[in-house]
Amino acid sequence: MRIAIVINSSWNVFNFRKNLIHALLERGDEVIAIAPEDEYSKKLVAMGCEFYPVPMNTTGVNPIRDLLLLFRLIRIYKKVKADVFLHYTIKPGIYGTLAAKLAGSAAVINNVSGLGTVFIQDNWVLSVAVQLYKHSFKFADHIFFQNPDDKKLFISLVNPEGPSTSVIPGSGIDHHRFFPKFNTNGHFTFLMVARILVEKGVKEYVEAARILKGKGLNVKFLLLGQIEKKHLRAISAATVQQWHDEKVIEYVGVTDKVEDWIARAHVVVLPSYREGLPKTLLEGAAMSRPLIASDVPGCNAVVHDGVTGLLCKERDVNSLADAMQRMMFFTDKERSAMGENARQHVITHFDDSFVVDEYLEKIDSYTSAETPKTHQLKEVFG
Repeated sequence: MRIAIVINSSWNVFNFRKNLIHALLERGDEVIAIAPEDEYSKKLVAMGCEFYPVPMNTTGVNPIRDLLLLFRLIRIYKKVKADVFLHYTIKPGIYGTLAAKLAGSAAVINNVSGLGTVFIQDNWVLSVAVQLYKHSFKFADHIFFQNPDDKKLFISLVNPEGPSTSVIPGSGIDHHRFFPKFNTNGHFTFLMVARILVEKGVKEYVEAARILKGKGLNVKFLLLGQIEKKHLRAISAATVQQWHDEKVIEYVGVTDKVEDWIARAHVVVLPSYREGLPKTLLEGAAMSRPLIASDVPGCNAVVHDGVTGLLCKERDVNSLADAMQRMMFFTDKERSAMGENARQHVITHFDDSFVVDEYLEKIDSYTSAETPKTHQLKEVFG
């Protein structure tokens, strides 16, 4: 079979879907990656994928640009002739679903990998997104969600008629790659790994660092992640550099070896406003690190308060600072127990083999059945 994976960046395909790609290739399927071109595109080709670049404005609502994306995807989809299209992230999900059904009768499996900024804010953008989802996702065959809260909220707002739905454990965690490894120094070290966006709680992390450093505690705060230049809710490079220069936090950029940075930290922190299922917490837990995160959907599926780490209030700097200080004052034995609990929890519930198996099962089930929605879609669009 020919399986197309469509995401908003080649980096995303390579870092989050690698094991699924390997599983598909090993059983003899052909894999097509469709995404904006970046330095990871060649790595996908080296893995054995066909690669088709597609320019994509991943943020904002611009009808002309989005219509252009739809036409680009239709053209590519007709060319690749895939049996199944796997869509991830918002725009590939919405416009890719329409393109797949207009281009032919391929099966469509979508992954709502976190509801993100759009669903956090109650404004016109949310209304537009809901309508786009309503009109597009009814032509999908299956929708994966990454936590039950996202599924419940999405269905209550969108109520897509037609596709089946289920919850999978995010993109899973490879606990053979992420295993207990320690390379910490004399400073007690916190690590936050995230895209540098407001909704990830980066500002709260920095302000909590100010509070703890103001108390004279011997502690280091690392920040690792991509600075998003074009995202509407991005934190500027100048602001991050200012924090770094002030020595409030140490910004360490981006890396393909995040496990090396987790090894240098005592605790992994993610004060996000909402998540699907955060990879950074799964990675930290798999390396036996206690965790600190906001008590919000996605995060609280990984962090069980007092067991695998500590939960803090969403968007509350003082609550975050308090949780971080409490974690510092725990004994090494108490933190070690939390870390061990965290690793066991993610191996039991979030191993990436579960995700791969779910995808393979769904791919096989939908390619063995006809997808009659194509004719219905063509009638809608004339």
